[in-house]
Amino acid sequence: MKNLFIIILRYIKSLEIIDKNRADHMEFLDQYYEKNIFIVSGRKTTNDGGVIIASAESKNNLEEIINLDPFYKQNLAEYTIHEFTPSKYNIILKDIINK
Repeated sequence: MKNLFIIILRYIKSLEIIDKNRADHMEFLDQYYEKNIFIVSGRKTTNDGGVIIASAESKNNLEEIINLDPFYKQNLAEYTIHEFTPSKYNIILKDIINK
């Protein structure tokens, strides 16, 4: 069973600056959805950051990927990565978790 990761982004710049750079961030996300690394993502309802759930080879590998995010590169957000081992999951995630 493969470990999964929850990435919490916290914006450290104004929403105006975040919104101006959102298209580049979305392109970054799309690249890693195509590689089946990102599973789901979205803005927090508090509008102060976002969440990404990912499946990667290792936390180090995921940190290398996050370092490519325009929000990270432009110092617009801080990232916290939480690794966990799924013990229960919906059957629709079987292929992702058992890679």
